[in-house]
Amino acid sequence: MTAVHRNTDARVCGASTVVAGNSTVFCNNLLVSVDADPNSHGGGAIGASTNQVFVEGLMMVEVGDSAAPDALCPPLNGAHCGPSTSSGSPDTFVGS
Repeated sequence: MTAVHRNTDARVCGASTVVAGNSTVFCNNLLVSVDADPNSHGGGAIGASTNQVFVEGLMMVEVGDSAAPDALCPPLNGAHCGPSTSSGSPDTFVGS
């Protein structure tokens, strides 16, 4: 079981998630992240892996889900080329 990833939670590149695909479901007063949500660096769409939990018809995101490169890959490369989720709810979990 892993933590639910939410709006403003961190990515490995230092960015935070910007929830764009959900406007109604919250966890700890933050919107729950769903498949294809971008990050604060631009781009970085998350590929949700939780295939049994859906929010507004989209798969919910959990900590550790991978993401597409964000707008800083290039030029900065590194974690910006795979800005996976790295933080989430302290007390709400989901199983993949």
